[in-house]
Amino acid sequence: MQSTIVPPLEAWQSFYVIVGSSAGALTGLQFVVLTLIGESAATRGRKETISAFGSPNVVHFCAGLLVAAILSAPWSALRYPGVAVAACGALGVVYSAIVLNRALRQSAYRPVFEDWLWHTVLPLLAYAALFVAGVLLGGNSADALFVVGAALLLLVFIGIHNAWDTVTYVMAQQGERERSEMAAAARGGGESEAVPGAGPPRAPGPSSGPAVRPG
Repeated sequence: MQSTIVPPLEAWQSFYVIVGSSAGALTGLQFVVLTLIGESAATRGRKETISAFGSPNVVHFCAGLLVAAILSAPWSALRYPGVAVAACGALGVVYSAIVLNRALRQSAYRPVFEDWLWHTVLPLLAYAALFVAGVLLGGNSADALFVVGAALLLLVFIGIHNAWDTVTYVMAQQGERERSEMAAAARGGGESEAVPGAGPPRAPGPSSGPAVRPG
């Protein structure tokens, strides 16, 4: 006997296919980000910091993929996917609390307001919205699908923003470290070339050549 898909879910099939496939593809972006973090001396060995600001992005993408897959299944009633979505939302809320605890415990990076907003507050709101929407969906409220869709898009955008923010931070730190090494090498070279009686070596400045000018 062939089951019939609930009409509200059938109307959202294209949306969840797009969001789910995008979330799955963007998961690969985070592997690139983690590779850059691993190669950075500034964050090497900082497991707690990576767990607070890197790993959650993979969870957000996977949560979007999972919920999209759940709602793309051929359900015959709304209460079953509603329970599944509510469970995903509840687990997400618990995980958001764990991430917040990790962010408070780590000491390698001091978060600013934007970090707290994108890494803790917005994910918590998205997962809480999923939980509430799942409960409403379990009560056969088709309008809850709009809340689910908004929460999924928010999770995808959070993952994209956080991944890009991490890349720019790591690259900026790497560039600053290289400039510091160049400046230190230039100062060391000036001291090694100094001759007795010639006075102290001149500090690097604009007249020292373009190689030691600050970027």
